[in-house]
Amino acid sequence: MNSRTVTTIAQLARKAGHWLGLTDPPPRHVHAVISDRYDEDAWVQTLHEAASLTDLQAELTPRLPHADDLLRDMFVLAIKHSPAIRKADDMVASRLPNRAIIESISATPEFQQLHRHTIGDRYAAAMAVLAQAPAIRAMLDNADDAQRAAEEAQRREQAAQAAAGAAADAFAQADAAVDGQQAVPDHHLQAVTQAVDTADTAQQAAEAAVAQARDAAAALASSLRASLREAMTEAAGQAHAGKVLMDAWQLPPAQLQRMSFSERSDLARRLRSGRLGEYAELIGRFRMVAEAEHAQRCDHGHDELAGITRGDDLSRLLPSELTALAVPALRAQFAARYAEADLTMYEIIGEERQGLGAIIAAIDCSSSMNRPHQDSRGRTVTREAWAKACALALLDQARRQRRDFVAILFSDATDIDTFRFPATEPPPLERVLAMADCFPANGTDFQAPLGAATEVIAEHYNRQHTPRGDIVLITDGEATVEDTWLTDWRNRKATLGFRVFGISIKAAPGATLQTLCDDLRVIDELTPTATADLFATI
Repeated sequence: MNSRTVTTIAQLARKAGHWLGLTDPPPRHVHAVISDRYDEDAWVQTLHEAASLTDLQAELTPRLPHADDLLRDMFVLAIKHSPAIRKADDMVASRLPNRAIIESISATPEFQQLHRHTIGDRYAAAMAVLAQAPAIRAMLDNADDAQRAAEEAQRREQAAQAAAGAAADAFAQADAAVDGQQAVPDHHLQAVTQAVDTADTAQQAAEAAVAQARDAAAALASSLRASLREAMTEAAGQAHAGKVLMDAWQLPPAQLQRMSFSERSDLARRLRSGRLGEYAELIGRFRMVAEAEHAQRCDHGHDELAGITRGDDLSRLLPSELTALAVPALRAQFAARYAEADLTMYEIIGEERQGLGAIIAAIDCSSSMNRPHQDSRGRTVTREAWAKACALALLDQARRQRRDFVAILFSDATDIDTFRFPATEPPPLERVLAMADCFPANGTDFQAPLGAATEVIAEHYNRQHTPRGDIVLITDGEATVEDTWLTDWRNRKATLGFRVFGISIKAAPGATLQTLCDDLRVIDELTPTATADLFATI
C-alpha cells in the first residue's frame, strides 16, 4: 500500500505565512500634502466661496479624474507654514501623478518666493492655485499616459489585495478542516497552494505596475517643471502686488483673513480700478518719505540740545528764568511771559509735539486736478492722485502724533465733502476709500473749505483746549476771497493759533494763496519727495 505525504496545518502556515494577516494593509491616502482639520476646513470654505476654483475643478475633471484632489493639494501646499508631502508608498496609486506634480512644485525656488505670500492666507493661497491653472491645462495632453498607468497600478494593487484575501480565506478553510493529526485534506491543500501562487503573481504584477506608474508620473512632472516655474513666478508677482496693494491702504492681515474670498476679491478689484487704482504705488512712496522724516525727528534723543528758543515748557527753562521765580518782584513778570509763551528755554531736536490740534487737508477737487503728468521715471500721475496720496500720508502722520485728521474735499462753494478721522479710533476702510474716491470736479473756491477747516479747529479748541492745528491747502488754482472774510479769517487764526501750509501744484501761487499761507511751496515734479520737509515740519 502506497503511503501518501501528509501536510500539517503548521507546515501549510509556513508556506502561506506571507499572506496571512495582510488583509488589512496600512491605509493609503488620496492627498499628497499632509493636512489637519484647519487646512481641510479652509479648503472647503474657500472652494465654496470661490466660483473660479469650482469652475476650474469642473473644467479639469473630465480630462484629469482626480483634479479635485490635485487642486486641494496645491491649496494646502500654499497655505501651510511647513507643508509635508507623503511618501509615494503611502499614496493610493491613482494619485501618484498628483503627488509627483506637488513634489515638483514644492522643490522649485519660485515656490519658495510664492509661499512667503500665501502662508496662512486663504485668499492668497487660492489665487496662487488659480495662477497655476494655465500650466495644469497645458499638462492635460501629456497626462493621459501617466494617469492610465496610475489607474492600472491601482487596479493591480486591488487585484493583489483580493488575491491576498483569497489566500487567507483558503487557509482559514483548511485550518477548519484538519483532522485529529492536524493533517490538511488534499483538496484544501491544493486550494491554498493555488491561492498563494495567484497572490504571488498578483503581487509581482502590482509592484511592476506601481513602478511603471511612478516612472510615468515623474516624467509628467518633469515635462511640467518649466511651465510650473513660469506660472509660479507670475503667481508670486501677483501675490506680491496684492500685498503691496493692501499694505498701501494699511489693511492688517488679520482683517483681510476674516474676509470671505468674494469680499477679498471684490476689495482687490475695487482698489485696482478707477481712481483708487492710481493711488497704491504713490501712497506707498509717500508713506516711505513721511516715515523717514518721522524717524529722523525721533532719532534725536529727547534731551539733545539744539539751541535756545522761546516758549512755555517749564521743564526746559533756562536757569536764569528759574531764578526769577525766587524773586517776588519778578514773579508777576514771569507769569505774564509764561502766558504769552515768551519764556527763554532750551530747544530740543526730535521732540514730538503732543496734544496738538487736528491736521486738516483741504484738497482742491476741481476738474483741472484730474490732469495727468509724467514723473521723471515716466509714470503717469494725476494732480488729484498726488494730492490724495499726500493727504493719506498726513493721516498717518496725525495717527503717529495722536491727532485728529480731517480731509475737506472741495471745488466750488457748494461742493464740499468732509471726512473726519478721530485719533481715538482706527480709520474705517470704507471712509478712507470714500475720501479717496470723492471728486466733485467743478470750479475752485477757498472761502468755504477754509471756513470749514477753522470750524473744526475751533471745535477742538473749545472742547479739548488744543490750539495749534495745522491746515494743508493743496490746489492747482487760485480764487479770490472777500475782504470781510479775510479779516475774520485773520482774527480767528490769531485766536486759535493754527498754521496754514500751502501747496501749489504746477502753478505759480497767486496773491490769495500768498496771503492765506504761512508756508507756501510750488510743486513742479509730482513725486512724494517734493514735500518731504512738510512732514518734518507738521
